[in-house]
Amino acid sequence: MPGRRRQLAARRRRLGYSQERLAELLGVATSTVARWEAGVDPHGWVLPKLARALKVTPEGLVDLLTPEAAPPALPVAPAATPLPGDTADMKRRDVLSLLAVTGALISLPEIDKTPSRNGVAASLVETGPELNATLWRTFSLSESKQVVYPMIRHQLGLLARGLEEDQSNSSRQRLCLLVGDLYQLAGEIFFDGNKYVDAARCYTLAASACKEADAFDMWACALTRHAFVELYESRFSAAAPILSVAARVAERGDSQLSTRYWVAAVQAEVYAGLGDFDATSRSLDTAEKVHSLPGQPHNGGWLRFDGSRLAEERGTCYLALGRPDLAEQALTSALSQPLSLRRRGAVLAELAALGAEQRDLDRASHYVQAALELAGQTGSGYVGRKLEAVKTRLAPLMSDRRALALHQQISALASVA
Repeated sequence: MPGRRRQLAARRRRLGYSQERLAELLGVATSTVARWEAGVDPHGWVLPKLARALKVTPEGLVDLLTPEAAPPALPVAPAATPLPGDTADMKRRDVLSLLAVTGALISLPEIDKTPSRNGVAASLVETGPELNATLWRTFSLSESKQVVYPMIRHQLGLLARGLEEDQSNSSRQRLCLLVGDLYQLAGEIFFDGNKYVDAARCYTLAASACKEADAFDMWACALTRHAFVELYESRFSAAAPILSVAARVAERGDSQLSTRYWVAAVQAEVYAGLGDFDATSRSLDTAEKVHSLPGQPHNGGWLRFDGSRLAEERGTCYLALGRPDLAEQALTSALSQPLSLRRRGAVLAELAALGAEQRDLDRASHYVQAALELAGQTGSGYVGRKLEAVKTRLAPLMSDRRALALHQQISALASVA
C-alpha cells in the first residue's frame, strides 16, 4: 500500500482549498484528488497545473508528493529480506523494457494517418513540452536526482503508448522530439547513479528519436551525453569519434544556441585525457565563444551549457594534463562561484586530487572531507566518481597513515553507494 501524503493535504488546506475546489481548478474528479492524497501518483500531464495551483516550485511539488512511510506490518510468517539492489534492479529492468518497445516504435516506417483527437498522442503533443521542462527543472533543483524518476517513468510509458497510435507524420515527429528530450533526462538519472551502461542506452535511443524529429541541437546533445559515459570510464579514444559526429550534427543546428560550444568543452576533456595540450587549449578557447552569444543560449533542460562551468572544466583538463599550477587557479576560481551542491562536491574532489598530486595530505584531507559530506548529502554517484579518482593519486603515498585513512574513507563511500 502506498503511504498517505499528509503534506499534500496540509498544503491544500493552508491555501483554503477543499478537495472539490482543487479538483475544479485542475479539471479532475474530486475522487482523483482524494486518491492522490491517499498515495496514488498523479498523471504526468497534471503536474505543472498542480504545482501552479498549490503555489510551489517543481522541487516543492516533489516533496509534497513524497508519501509518508507506512508503519511496518507484523508478518504472519518470517518474510525474506529484500536485497539492497532489488529496487534499483527493478527500475533498471523496467526502463530497459520500455527502451526496447520505444526503440522499435521509433524505427517503424512512417505511415501518415489521421490521429485520434482523444488519444494519448494528441494529449502528449499539447502538454508534453511543458511537462518535460518541469521535470528538467525539478531534476536540476533536487539535491537527490533519483526523486524525479517516478514521474519520468510514468511519462515515458505514456510516450510509448502514444507512439503506438495512428497519427500524422507531424504528430509523430513531435512525439519523437519528446522522446529524445525525456530519454536524455532518464539517462542523466542513471548517469548520476553510476549506471553508465543504462545511461548510454537511454542516450542512444534519445539520439535516434532526435534524428527522426530532425532536431539537430537535441541530437547533438544526446551524442555528447553518450560521449560523457566513455569519458568517465576513461575511454577517451572511444569518446573522441562520438564527439566528432556531435560537432558535425551541431553545425546543422541553431547557431544562436550553445550546443556546439558545449561539444567543444567536452572535447577539451577528452583531449586532456589523451594528453594533447594544444588540442585541449583550442577546444577550451572555442567553448569560451559561448559568452559572445546574445540573449539566453540554452533552454535549461536538455541544453544547459552557458559557459558558467568553464572554470571547473579548465581545472579538470589541466589536472589531467599534469599542470597543477593552472589547475589550482581554475578550480579555486570555480569554487568562488555559485554552484549546485553536486557541482561543488565535484570541484572539491578535484581540489583534493590536486592536493594529493602535490603530496599535500593536509590539504587533500580538507577537501576530501568536504566532498564526502556533499556526496552523502546528495547521494550523487557523480561526486563519488570524482572522489574515486583521488584514490589513484593517493596510491604513491600509502605509506603515510593519513593517505591510508583517506583512501579507506573514500572506499567506504563507494561500498555504501
